[in-house]
Amino acid sequence: MRTSVLAALAVLSVASLSACSEKTEDNVENAGASIGNDISQSVDRAGDKIDNGLDKAGRAIDEGADKIGTATSEATSDAERKADAAKRDVGASLEEAGKDLKNE
Repeated sequence: MRTSVLAALAVLSVASLSACSEKTEDNVENAGASIGNDISQSVDRAGDKIDNGLDKAGRAIDEGADKIGTATSEATSDAERKADAAKRDVGASLEEAGKDLKNE
């Protein structure tokens, strides 16, 4: 009888170790899943921040290019106005010189 009690205790010990092992496996599995979810969420947030930063940089580049385009266009118009005025001044000067030569 003593051996049957010892055998029964051994079976119960193995069963409780098995149950403990399953709980440990479950805990490890849950911890792993939680770590995986945390990493996934962190990577997603980092990706979103990078994407938003690139969008912001793109908008800044576009705005800068627009300002350069506007400034270039204004400078071109200004240069054309000054060139036209210079042509008129040269023309007027030549006309005046021609009158002076004619009158001499």
